[in-house]
Amino acid sequence: MPLLLSREDVINVLEMKDCMEAVEKAFAELANGTAVLPLRINITPPDGLALYMPAYLKDSGALACKVVTVYKNNPKQHNMPTTIGKVLLQDPATGDVICIMDGGYLTAVRTGAASGVAAKYLARDDKRQIAGIFGAGVQAKMQLWATAEARELSKAFVYDISDEAIKSFIAEMGPKLDIEIAKATSADQILAQCDIICTATSSSTPIFDGSKAREGTHINGIGSHTPNARELDTAIIKRSKFVADSYEACLKEAGDIMIPIQEGAINKSHMYAELGEIITGKKPGRAGDSEITLFKSNGLAIQDAATAKLVYDKAVRAGVGIEAKI
Repeated sequence: MPLLLSREDVINVLEMKDCMEAVEKAFAELANGTAVLPLRINITPPDGLALYMPAYLKDSGALACKVVTVYKNNPKQHNMPTTIGKVLLQDPATGDVICIMDGGYLTAVRTGAASGVAAKYLARDDKRQIAGIFGAGVQAKMQLWATAEARELSKAFVYDISDEAIKSFIAEMGPKLDIEIAKATSADQILAQCDIICTATSSSTPIFDGSKAREGTHINGIGSHTPNARELDTAIIKRSKFVADSYEACLKEAGDIMIPIQEGAINKSHMYAELGEIITGKKPGRAGDSEITLFKSNGLAIQDAATAKLVYDKAVRAGVGIEAKI
């Protein structure tokens, strides 16, 4: 009898700090060879897109598959969200599905968690740093939450094309994290004043001039995840120590790195390391305070599997959820 967990159930048990620990272990397993990460399976029914993302973490005992669908006509025709996600968690010992949980909030938190882990290993270790967030949506909020877990922040700036989104962002995240958050007047202001920068937008073209980024900055690139789209320009890619969540994912999905390679500005060897290699000490992280470091996140199923196992374990201990009689 699988446990059913709603979005509210997941929200009640999932905290960023715990998720960061689980995701860090997942990246370490990927680097150590104890993770199985098949390629994402895409199916295109007539009206939408269905994605299947399986993964197995041997040491963590996490076996799961996330199912994500994107149906653009859902809101108008069915009064449903465009994007829907569910995660199926299995018992590695028997193969039985032991939990089915909402995947929306889980995905948002695990994406932020990866950036938090990257900041932990790649950002400068100075006290009271300033964060800059491009975007003011759900994922932007998760990026700031994770950054605040990884580093002591004195202030944050947020930049978005929507003033209403910025107001909502500040009203929610300021009290939640107990830090001052201000509206940035320009992209250049974030580049000039911020130590850690996160890009979490829907832009398909670069959102700032990489030649203006300060030395010592750490950047998490999150928003773009298709070959023809990029938030980061060639200049910042060339100037940065580039760390991938996965070499394979970056070379197949990340326009941020694929486009500069196609331009001939860099080659594949510009990708310095995978995050798991930094975590496990196979490669050193930041080499000095003046170095610009950059983490490119595409989103991996190992993050979903690790987070789903965490959510399930916490839900069982808390007595949360409904057992389905199937």
